[in-house]
Amino acid sequence: MQYAQFWCPGALLILLWFALRNRVSEEEQVTIDVGLVGFGFAGRVFHAPIIAAVPGLRLRAIVQRSQGDASALYPQAIIVKSIDDLLAIGDIRLVVIATPNTSHYGLARQSLLAGKDVVVDKPFTTTYEEALDLIELAKQHRRLLSVYQNLRSNGDFRTIRQLAESQRFGRVALYEAHFDRYRLQTRPGAWRERAEPGSGVFFDLGVHLIDQAIVLFGRPSAISADIRVERDGAVVDDAFDVTLHYPKMRALLRASMIAIAPDLRFLLRGEKAAFVKHGIDPQEQALKHGETPRDDTWGREAREKWGTLYGSQDGAVTAETIQTLPGDYRLFYANVRDTILRTASIDVTHEQMLDVMHALELARESNQKQCTLDWRTL
Repeated sequence: MQYAQFWCPGALLILLWFALRNRVSEEEQVTIDVGLVGFGFAGRVFHAPIIAAVPGLRLRAIVQRSQGDASALYPQAIIVKSIDDLLAIGDIRLVVIATPNTSHYGLARQSLLAGKDVVVDKPFTTTYEEALDLIELAKQHRRLLSVYQNLRSNGDFRTIRQLAESQRFGRVALYEAHFDRYRLQTRPGAWRERAEPGSGVFFDLGVHLIDQAIVLFGRPSAISADIRVERDGAVVDDAFDVTLHYPKMRALLRASMIAIAPDLRFLLRGEKAAFVKHGIDPQEQALKHGETPRDDTWGREAREKWGTLYGSQDGAVTAETIQTLPGDYRLFYANVRDTILRTASIDVTHEQMLDVMHALELARESNQKQCTLDWRTL
């Protein structure tokens, strides 16, 4: 009896330790199978390599309608010809839509009705009404639905956000964000440069700049926009200047395809400090060159691209070089994974998705009417 009394508690502790270890091991081994719809530029460059690099996600299937190299790049994935074939693969839990903008709504709706969690490449849809319908459908079916706002994970924006959240600027008076390029030649065969809903630079890049501004400052009180064509031969907008109006503050969002000078990325002026940042986050070029994120060296910016924080001390202007935080698109899909596993909340929320779509539509209306429009509650 004394032997049993001495050893039983210890034995129970050992059994409990093994049970907890096995439970942790099982959680670590949970894998979410992902189906990628579309293997064009967005699917090939911005989604597939990032999904494949996130622990806990497995690129299970890819929809590639034409003959291509998806099977060579991702031999473990099943290559299918249609969304119907992909949805028929029962173990796929997350569907990623990376197709032309006009197809986002229909494909996302079909996937939600099939009981899948869904990520849609930006822009979410081509209209606010389509966006609202998808969100209501996701709520009805209790499925995750989010938009791939990967530029929130750019090193430059992560740095700006950290500086703002730590109150380095004081009250902000001006925020300016650019997405400029130097590309004089149009690409007539590209769907983004065809005259159809959701095409053009504003829907392609403006959606990122608007999202970033809303993350930093919330909904504006009004919007004014100049959306235009600058290049010869272009049939859709290739430049824009959009102003988000806030009390005592303006957010200027700009893009052009005729920008040969060194590219300004961010300018932020506050009562306590100002920040100037040039250069583009290195992740896009790395992905275009076939590089993939595998370690903590990913997304690190060269020192000469770091921004400068200007302040004032004893009446003199001070300048401090601010190291750019590493950019990491994996953060988006890691958050999606954790949300599906119910260990986190989704970063790109339904409210933010609708606010961006509303801003896109108000900006287009402002451009057409050539006036400033108040933010209307829809």
